[in-house]
Amino acid sequence: MEKSNKKNWLVPSILVVLLAAALLLAAATGAVRISTKEIIEILTKGTDTVNASILMDIRLPRVLLAAVIGAGLAAVGGVMQSIFKNPLVDSYTLGMSSGAALGAVISIITGINVSIMGIETTGVFAFAGAVLTLFFVYSLAYTRSRMSINSLLLAGVAVSYFLASVISFLMMLNNDKIEHIVFWTMGSLSMATWNEFYLASAIILPATAVLLYYTRELNILVMGEDAAHHLGINTAVLKNILLITCALIVGVVVSTGGTIAFLGLVAPHIIRLVAGSDNKKVIPYSALLGAVLLVLSDTAGRLLIQPVEIPVGVMTSIMGGPFFIFLLRRQKAK
Repeated sequence: MEKSNKKNWLVPSILVVLLAAALLLAAATGAVRISTKEIIEILTKGTDTVNASILMDIRLPRVLLAAVIGAGLAAVGGVMQSIFKNPLVDSYTLGMSSGAALGAVISIITGINVSIMGIETTGVFAFAGAVLTLFFVYSLAYTRSRMSINSLLLAGVAVSYFLASVISFLMMLNNDKIEHIVFWTMGSLSMATWNEFYLASAIILPATAVLLYYTRELNILVMGEDAAHHLGINTAVLKNILLITCALIVGVVVSTGGTIAFLGLVAPHIIRLVAGSDNKKVIPYSALLGAVLLVLSDTAGRLLIQPVEIPVGVMTSIMGGPFFIFLLRRQKAK
């Protein structure tokens, strides 16, 4: 019993330590290095120096925003893989990220971008794009009262390509706004602010808590819809709650950080290899790992070819592309 308890605490403890180390590394490194001792002094004593301004005004909001949206994306990936019973599914492969990006781009080119109670209209458009794309892809894959996973993936990829071409067309027609649009399509945290961090946290963290609340029902759903019905679970309502919550998270992520691919695919799969398939572990552990991976990806993008930054969406694609191929080969072997 004691060994079991130790094992249960081992993985989350390691992930928390990794997250703390990643946050510290990201805050300390960049064009100007800030020592750990100085970081602690700035945070505890509030010193008024150039390094304090760099840490508090530039690095810290960016690092913390990366952690929050990384956690949200990874949790979304874990939930969607369980709903559709396929490790190749995430918000990017189902077209949600592309839909959210298109919504944001439409907001940018139409000039409809005002702030209402701290919520940017661009974020509302991104959320709407994510929701509409998800249910469109879902409807394409749903035939004869059944849903084919292969059809779902094919529909997701096809819709993603189509939306990407629409975004490219809109970029061609709006050269004066192309720089702003590229930010959304490539994914970047370079413009992160405290306001964005507060807004993203206020939506993503409660939404992730909703996903965690339904992990028991999600475990039952994985066993099959018939079993879920027999246990009194309304699977249609459950799926709608989970998918709309996922779309909300993706919409917020895209509205603050642009399109960030593959993170929701990689993190849950690694966790399942390490901790098993119980969603009570998979979802929270994936959130922690997603935060670690996105913080490190963004930090690597800042450091690799200074002074130029590699967008974080490019970094996650570099990481996730080969991993996606690995999963495809693994599925084929099965």
